Amino acid sequence: MKKILTMLFLIVFLLFIASCGENTMKNTKTNKTVPEGYKVATFAGGCFWCVESAFESLEGIEAISGYAGGKESNPTYKEVSSGITGHREAIQVYYDPTKYTYEMLLKTFWTQIDPTDDGGSFVDRGFQYTSAIFYHDEEQKKLAEESKKEIEKSGRFNKPIATKIIPFTTFYPAEEYHQDYHKKNSLRFKFYKAQSGRMDFIDGYWSDEYLMKKQLTDEQYKVAIEGGTEIAFNNTYWDEKREGIYVDVVTGEPLFSSIDKFDSGTGWPSFTKPIEKNNIIEKEDNLLTYARTEVRTNTTHLGHLFDDGPIDAGGMRYCINSASLRFIPKEEMDKLGYEAYLYLFNQS
Repeated sequence: MKKILTMLFLIVFLLFIASCGENTMKNTKTNKTVPEGYKVATFAGGCFWCVESAFESLEGIEAISGYAGGKESNPTYKEVSSGITGHREAIQVYYDPTKYTYEMLLKTFWTQIDPTDDGGSFVDRGFQYTSAIFYHDEEQKKLAEESKKEIEKSGRFNKPIATKIIPFTTFYPAEEYHQDYHKKNSLRFKFYKAQSGRMDFIDGYWSDEYLMKKQLTDEQYKVAIEGGTEIAFNNTYWDEKREGIYVDVVTGEPLFSSIDKFDSGTGWPSFTKPIEKNNIIEKEDNLLTYARTEVRTNTTHLGHLFDDGPIDAGGMRYCINSASLRFIPKEEMDKLGYEAYLYLFNQS
């Protein structure tokens, strides 16, 4: 009896979710309208129901589900889902440029997909469900490539990033019953999204807690996230003498250069100045019996700032925990996407 009930459940489940978009309603194209003055972006992230709902949860954004690229004009869902037309399920995002930047849209897009999946998206398999960013101009291309590099450098994934960045050619709106599916059929949509594996993936891989626990050692987590202090003279970089730069262990943001590193005699890496001042936050720290200045980034506790550094270099000492840093050797900077900072070593 138990086996029969299990089989019945599986049959109902498969019929219920089938694949993203299966429907017997009339294939009427959408009549959704777009507010005047909005800019456009195009993304493919597997089932367009899911990606559309994520973007439309943001105020001032209108998303249209459809089919991007491909060889056929005005394809139907049935034709696209066959996998032979060369289209991807995609969404056209229209956004208010006074409220959102293209970079903000990219961040939303990345956090809705598995960018390492080159064979589809979650339960939906085939080229038509693979992820892609379709750029409309050179500025979008540049920003998309930069965001992809950031994902690659983040250490969040152990596999290569498979999401394609390709020029926009065509977009055909999908049938009307696909538009705003998360509103029209909210129960089925929620069930599909949960059972497809997308929700578990998003809650896991794209949560800050997951990234930090996965990426950091216990010592790094204690120092960088919980604000601890490592042991002097017994840490990774206090005596590091190679040329290169030091980046945030969590985000990969450039912080310090070996050119500005000096032996302070304290047993911790010490620098006279940061590479990018805007990446550094200075905050009053009153945890001890006297006031100090904490040095951190948006995500990471780095160390403290003191005014006993070399006078000829400005007199400041950035006393930084090795556990909050990742060292990028000069010879690997180009390969790892930090080529913009190679000029520092040409000046020394």
